[in-house]
Amino acid sequence: MSGRTEYVEIEGVPFTVTLTRRGATGLLALHADNEGGTGELAETVAERCGATSLVFRQPGVRDPVHLPSPRMAVGHCELLQAFLEHVSVTVSLHGHLRRAAPRTVFLGGRNRSAARRLAYALRTLRPEFRAVTDLGAIPVALRGLHARNPVNLTRGGGVQVELPLLARTSGPLDVPPRRIADALAAGVPLLGLRSAD
Repeated sequence: MSGRTEYVEIEGVPFTVTLTRRGATGLLALHADNEGGTGELAETVAERCGATSLVFRQPGVRDPVHLPSPRMAVGHCELLQAFLEHVSVTVSLHGHLRRAAPRTVFLGGRNRSAARRLAYALRTLRPEFRAVTDLGAIPVALRGLHARNPVNLTRGGGVQVELPLLARTSGPLDVPPRRIADALAAGVPLLGLRSAD
């Protein structure tokens, strides 16, 4: 299935946005060029699960600009609006570089039951990686709870998945580790159409 591409400017920063529309669960990568491997992972997992994907890139930019997620929710991005209207629940993939948590996957976002279901699927990554769903144990900046964060704007809300570098890249070309893709591909279908709690 081919995707649709839109060129959009947010706060003076140009982005190429690609939407591949499939099922009602969505994979989102807002910072694909800042957080290596997240765009590739979103597209790979979405294709394997029959999910919809939306990826923001800054092609050809040497030092990509990182805009906070709530500021990415702009009305003039037509493909973002199409994604939000089509998708029921979102898995938004991000990357973190927390030195104290090099093997921890944090699962934030407002849909807490979906976060727990996704964490259940990620148990296959143990002991190499640990999935954390307790909001009190997730750094504030990684919780993904802002009302304007796109992960929370779909009908059923979503899960913000913060992946350490070791869980996002396995080489110089931002190729995600197969085990991570397998675990997410097993967990995303579990999210279904349930609403946020």
